[in-house]
Amino acid sequence: MSIPFKSSPVEFHQHQLFPSNIFDLLPKDHECYLYSELFEQLDTRALESQYSRKGQHAYHPKSLVSILIYAYSRGVFSSRQIERRCNEDLSFMFIAQMNCPNFRVLSDFRKNQGEFFQDCFKQTVKLAMELKLASLGHISLDGSKFKANTSKHKAMSYGRLKEKEQALCAEIDELIEKAKRCDQEEDKAYPEKTGYELPEDLKFKEDRLAKIRAAKQALEQREEKLNPGKAIDDKKQISFADTEARIMGKNGGFDYAYNAQISVDADLQIIVGQHISQNANDKQEVKAALQALEDTAGQLPDKVSVDNGYWSGGNLQTFEDNKVDAYVATDKGEKTHKIDLEKSERKVVKADFEYNETDNSFICPHGQILPMISEAKDGSRVYRGCDDVCAACPLKNRCCQSEKGHARTISTDDKEPLRRNMARKMETPSAQAVYKQRKVIVEPVFGQIKNTGFRGFSVRGKDKVAGEFSMVCAAHNFKKMAKAIFTGLIRPEFRNYAANAAI
Repeated sequence: MSIPFKSSPVEFHQHQLFPSNIFDLLPKDHECYLYSELFEQLDTRALESQYSRKGQHAYHPKSLVSILIYAYSRGVFSSRQIERRCNEDLSFMFIAQMNCPNFRVLSDFRKNQGEFFQDCFKQTVKLAMELKLASLGHISLDGSKFKANTSKHKAMSYGRLKEKEQALCAEIDELIEKAKRCDQEEDKAYPEKTGYELPEDLKFKEDRLAKIRAAKQALEQREEKLNPGKAIDDKKQISFADTEARIMGKNGGFDYAYNAQISVDADLQIIVGQHISQNANDKQEVKAALQALEDTAGQLPDKVSVDNGYWSGGNLQTFEDNKVDAYVATDKGEKTHKIDLEKSERKVVKADFEYNETDNSFICPHGQILPMISEAKDGSRVYRGCDDVCAACPLKNRCCQSEKGHARTISTDDKEPLRRNMARKMETPSAQAVYKQRKVIVEPVFGQIKNTGFRGFSVRGKDKVAGEFSMVCAAHNFKKMAKAIFTGLIRPEFRNYAANAAI
């Protein structure tokens, strides 16, 4: 006796008498319906004005941006995969309104409309604030590395660039001389040519030389901007594929990447500010972050919390200038040690020294004064004690770090008073309570973005990368808004939700 499995419905092989809507197959509460209504709130008039009435009709920019943001929210980033989903996935078909663009259209739109995506992100922030999902009461700022669309194998050092440039110039000169001496032989070798074409090997070498010179020039411009007037180290590298990407490392690995910075609101983890940086660390990112916040939300937050990666004189000064209530984790060595120095064998750290702002000097635990011995143009300072006094000090082995037996030195900058004030502030219970919230505000957001599968960029160049990351942040904000609506946290006043009272 055969097992009575369920059989296919009789309608499976029959045509229906009356036509049905294919989207009736989707659940009535499917998220694509809500996303479609949220996307309708986007203003694309600025981009629409760039289109021409002539030629073939273009896809509506609102349709394209809706498809891309919805795809990114679902973890689909390849333009070919997005096109495939628009032809196979009912939810994608609904967002695209059964009008799926070719993958090249999607790819070119993503590549060329970076500025528009940044505007879309700003609109999501304003929409979230109108829906009372973000208040800018407490903002947490953090950064994470995302891989650039290139690799270490498509790069070359400055020294190697100079060597290859000289070698290729010599090879090209040699080929040209050989061509002049062997015109008759060349005519026999290329009988189908007119005599005006370049031989393939010569054309290849000239193209290669042009790429090397372009990369070399980009590296020189970059280093002149970062270190004006200084000689370029031959070990400095640049990528041929993306000359604006930088080598960045994490957990022992190094690759070309961009430093993506986000400012997250504490209310519902809405990203209210973001920017792309080429810096490998976060010591200069506060100014750009506050500027991005003001451009997006129109105001600065009440409180900002950041980890010790942002501990720098420049960042602290930026918070001070903008009158922002900042909570910056104290850097290692500048935090007051819990273990008493005299009752233990621990090392002597910078926090054990007292800073005298009036004399601009440090005082060691045993009373020696360390005066400033040098100050650079960027404000960095070096303080140093007396060799003889340090040599006779009982704490010498735990304090002095010089292999040559020199006195203790302390390196800092001209913002030392701000450092001391912040360190004292972060020792208070109220500041620690505020900072404790940071780990549940901003860090989960990067985890949510990376868990969707976004680990690297699909475009090249800082401006285009900034546009793509704006789309990633916009997709995140739409997901947060959709969740708030589904859970009944809010009732927006548009479409099917207008009749429902706000909670």
